[in-house]
Amino acid sequence: MHRAVLAIVCLALAGCSTQPEPKKEAVAPKPPNPLGVPDVYKVKFITSKGPFVIEVHRDWAPRGADRFYELVKAGYYNDARFFRVVPKFVAQFGLAATPAMTKEWDKTIDDDPVGHTNSRGTIAFATVGRNSRTTQVFINLYSNQTLDDKGFAAFGRVVEGMEEVVDKLYSKYGEAPEQDSITKRGNSYLKSSFPRLDFIKTAAIL
Repeated sequence: MHRAVLAIVCLALAGCSTQPEPKKEAVAPKPPNPLGVPDVYKVKFITSKGPFVIEVHRDWAPRGADRFYELVKAGYYNDARFFRVVPKFVAQFGLAATPAMTKEWDKTIDDDPVGHTNSRGTIAFATVGRNSRTTQVFINLYSNQTLDDKGFAAFGRVVEGMEEVVDKLYSKYGEAPEQDSITKRGNSYLKSSFPRLDFIKTAAIL
């Protein structure tokens, strides 16, 4: 008897229900953005092989997207060589034309969780261990999903010029260029020892 009365009283009250409320989906907070980097932005590269465009998605890897934005705005990649091009693997760049520029930006950023797979055409920062990303990036010339488990967080993808330009970057030197020598001597080393490397004339935010 008492239970029946309580049920009637409960139903009479505004907003009261005998059914549980549906569970609300959790909304992930947006990562901090002190630089005001757009959620999605494009970078146009003019190279010795022609132009290509990368579309960056900040929600894939916000720290990587922010650093890339800074580097492009600073003109860091201008005149830099594609010093490591391995067919069916990656095309890598990100050591500056001058040792001074490389040294200026030799500061690490923390890792991003891998939010997007390293599919063909995506771009990610190179890393040598935990929280070690600086300036070097690579474009996946192949579907390299095995890199996902190794912590390489893609932050964008080539949306124009993949087949016409990126796939045709000079690759005969393979991994022969020494990164230590590039860091210390810049383009003077690459021009004398690896003169056929393709390079970035300019990179700019669209």
